Amino acid sequence: MKKILVTGGAGFIGSEFIRKSVNKGWDIAVIDDLAYAGDRERLREIGDKFTFFKKNICDKKAVARIFKNEKPDIVVHFAAESHVDRSIQSSEPFIKANVEGTQVMLDSARAAGVEKFVHISTDEVYGDIEKGQFFEHTAFNPSSPYSASKAAADLLVRSYVRTFKFPAVILRPSNNYGPWQYPEKFIPVIIYKALNNEKIPVYGKGLNVREWMHVSDCVNAVFKVISKGKTGEAYNIGSGNEKKNIEVAERILDILDKPRTLIEFVADRPGHDIRYSLNAEKVQRETGWKPVISFDRGIEQTVSWYKEHAYWLNKKIVFLRAYWKKVYKKPNRN
Repeated sequence: MKKILVTGGAGFIGSEFIRKSVNKGWDIAVIDDLAYAGDRERLREIGDKFTFFKKNICDKKAVARIFKNEKPDIVVHFAAESHVDRSIQSSEPFIKANVEGTQVMLDSARAAGVEKFVHISTDEVYGDIEKGQFFEHTAFNPSSPYSASKAAADLLVRSYVRTFKFPAVILRPSNNYGPWQYPEKFIPVIIYKALNNEKIPVYGKGLNVREWMHVSDCVNAVFKVISKGKTGEAYNIGSGNEKKNIEVAERILDILDKPRTLIEFVADRPGHDIRYSLNAEKVQRETGWKPVISFDRGIEQTVSWYKEHAYWLNKKIVFLRAYWKKVYKKPNRN
């Protein structure tokens, strides 16, 4: 049995990977510093069936000790600062976590001689595209400090592959949604506000397009790439479910039987990407992965989950509002 070390395992996508991995019987160790968006409650259902280290990936000595003691065969690197709006307010945490943290993980994994290093990136490294699709060879054109930090991490991983023959592979997923997503992101914000009959802020006229993928489909792609992905390659992980932001907001309101008049258009954010669209033929051809959850089914399940877990959603909103006010000196729109 392979030993897998996972960074960011208490986060949204990372915790889905951990839950599924443990249910597969895999030997898992997790590094997560449990910063504001990390939460071990996401892992409560699997008990103590994994090893957990509350450490920051920028802590070189701590990370080196974990590699020495755990001796992982595979690393799956989810850990990242990931919210575009926060990166616009302050880019420093994003550079530190996404670039410096990735560099620490690469050096430690290289020294330990791991078999494979799976780096989780984002479709946002490509910037936006009004027509057509992004391919793995599309030039990077990031629009925000967040996406720039992820593009920098991608380039760093690629440099280790080229210079050191390092066994890394890169995944670039489209926008994820699903249970346990932190309520600073678009879909859980809409759900929370709709449930509480609050105005729902939508940037511009809501015409920006995102490609939505259920987190379960994304994690299944990670499993496929672990077993079949080729060293040194990058893979777009796209669903084909492109939706305008206004369409997503209206769909959630309809599911909750709430009036669409709750939608409130607000000033667009700086550098807002107009559209993302990934060509995922490569990962489908080389690994056999395909998304299986339609947007309609996925969003209905997601809304239902948040209704059932309103206690968690409300708790996180209270914390997030206080955190945003303290750190950024102004409230966000949640």
